[in-house]
Amino acid sequence: MATAIANTVDWKLIWAQRGFRYFFLAMFVSLFGSGMNFAGVSWYILTATHSTVKVSGQVIVMTLPGLFVPFLGGVLIDRIDRRYLGVLLDLIRGFFVLATAYIAWRGHLQLWHLYAMTLITGTGSAMYWATVNALVQEVIPPSQFTGANAAVLVGVQSGMLIAGAFVGFLYNTAGIQGILAIDGATYFVSAYCLYRVRRGYVSPRESQKYPREYNEATEATAEALETGENPEVAEAGLSLAVYADMKEGFAYLKQQPLVLALGITHSIMMAGVVSANVVLVALANDILRAGPRGLGFLETGWASGAIIGGLIASQLPQSLRMPLYVAACAGLAAGHMATPFVAFLVGAVMMQIVFGFCRALGGVVAQSSLMSIVPRHFMGRTQSAMAILTTVVQLFMSLSLGLVAQRAGLVASYALLALLYTGATVSAIRARQLLR
Repeated sequence: MATAIANTVDWKLIWAQRGFRYFFLAMFVSLFGSGMNFAGVSWYILTATHSTVKVSGQVIVMTLPGLFVPFLGGVLIDRIDRRYLGVLLDLIRGFFVLATAYIAWRGHLQLWHLYAMTLITGTGSAMYWATVNALVQEVIPPSQFTGANAAVLVGVQSGMLIAGAFVGFLYNTAGIQGILAIDGATYFVSAYCLYRVRRGYVSPRESQKYPREYNEATEATAEALETGENPEVAEAGLSLAVYADMKEGFAYLKQQPLVLALGITHSIMMAGVVSANVVLVALANDILRAGPRGLGFLETGWASGAIIGGLIASQLPQSLRMPLYVAACAGLAAGHMATPFVAFLVGAVMMQIVFGFCRALGGVVAQSSLMSIVPRHFMGRTQSAMAILTTVVQLFMSLSLGLVAQRAGLVASYALLALLYTGATVSAIRARQLLR
């Protein structure tokens, strides 16, 4: 059953919650580092190889784990404390990013080092964002889901905004090793903030209200684990329980066309944002001739628009959210068709502001709607299913954009992005019809 979402956002109520303050800081710090990493590594690969295909390879390696990790990740998110899981993912990623920074500092950095680091951080990210989205649902009152999602998005985009402004200027002085060192440190700060969100262990399973909370598989697992006498039974029982959870999650999505429509639209928009980085660095280098600073300005423009879009989305009345959701998708489609013809930096930055605005507005509406519809103990599996779809689209688009840009030019590659967002617009229209 859907939970009502307030038409107005009480920012004081949200910010007064100790847990959410730390959560906001974690997102801000984490995305500051990740934004610098993503832009810095993309620029390093492009200038070192002069190949958009190699840049697309970075995006592919980053997103490839999303095809496999979410199947198990969604079940774990719905079974163990999401705070501890987020902390662990931050610590692991931070260690490997710092190790790569050390290799670069010693002057031994090779392309495969960056790909390996990206694969590890991508594996963590494939589970991390589903984890933190599910965690928001736990620490925020249902009536404030829209404001909470807007606040999280502002934290994320504020981090990316500062990262975008810094990366262009720091790259020429600190180099890739400095960029990676900063990113690695931010993971540990983010882990500490997530740890302070609340105290004690909280199981997502405790809030289940559906009758099939336990079955023979989970009971056998629990008994075997408690006695320690039958490890084979415990292993088999856990496998059956995981399979049962996955099957239950897919059955839920199959019965919820509105959740599917919102998820598809949101996944396409997410995939478009990430895969567009392949052509964005080429736009800054080949058309705008603006160098790493120009890329920094483009990233800053996108994040600025996203912050504005998130704040505005949090204050929209319910009657306007879905119409503007559809309009945002259509704006992304039309804007990407026009982007390669805007051959001056100020105009390109303005286009990025519009894109960030549309993406943020769509993201807040989609996530807040999903949180109001999806039961808490299904949220991890729902978010993970969206992550799998996002990964499939990202892999296809990243490879296609790199090849098309290198062989047919940036105009054709941006036209492909516009076609992708046209599909998102169709799905958004479907979601609006179902929500009426």
